[in-house]
Amino acid sequence: MTPSQTDIDARIQTYYGDTFDESVRLTTRSAQGPLEFRRTQELIRTHVPVGRVLDIGGGSGVHAVALQRDGYEVELVEPVPRHVESAVALGVKARIGDARELPFEADSFDAALMLGPLYHLATLEDRLAAISEATRVVRPGGMVLAAGLSRYVAFGAASLGRDIPSPIPGEWAALIADGTPGSGMQFPAGHFHTAEELQSEVEAAGLEVLEVVGVEGPAGLFLEMARDLDQDVQDAAMLIACAASAERGIRDQSAHLLAIARVP
Repeated sequence: MTPSQTDIDARIQTYYGDTFDESVRLTTRSAQGPLEFRRTQELIRTHVPVGRVLDIGGGSGVHAVALQRDGYEVELVEPVPRHVESAVALGVKARIGDARELPFEADSFDAALMLGPLYHLATLEDRLAAISEATRVVRPGGMVLAAGLSRYVAFGAASLGRDIPSPIPGEWAALIADGTPGSGMQFPAGHFHTAEELQSEVEAAGLEVLEVVGVEGPAGLFLEMARDLDQDVQDAAMLIACAASAERGIRDQSAHLLAIARVP
């Protein structure tokens, strides 16, 4: 059963506002965070020339700050007040807003980043609305980078390291078949993607997909769980992430998938 978006939206405010500190997720929370940050920044800079960038659902502004330091002009729109306050304190131009209804005119930006919204939206209709809004505000020829959370990784987190019940629980079947999150998750997930599904949704919104890549690679989950890793281990994980990023099936072993697309 598709979860209620109203419920997810309320849980987003509670989770990110009171429970989870998004400001440290990409920096100090685990070794996976810096890997995700380094790899995402590399992909952005490879595909997005310096210009005016909209960071949609940009959290507390970690990516925006790094881009601003290198000459990008970044604006951030985000539904969680705590995140907006953090981003503003870091010098980012930020405001409250919803990915499905952006407060900007058409063709206002050279690129848009959607590194968070899609996996918090339960229905295909809402996800297409968010991608279409990003497409609307980016000029023709500009870039949209849209992230999803891997269905493969979500199913592994639900099922591995424990006895497998028979019959398979209905929520497990719904997760692997349709990307529907289980009811017991604290994280306010709306949907988990396959790489192929993410590509089809981005194309359905009118974008030209250049590629869909895995961000952290197969070693990313190890870095999420391990502690006190030497830098050479982290560098090796980065090397594997780059080498495996576009391999069909293997790319789904990354926690985050990223569709890199151009506005026609």
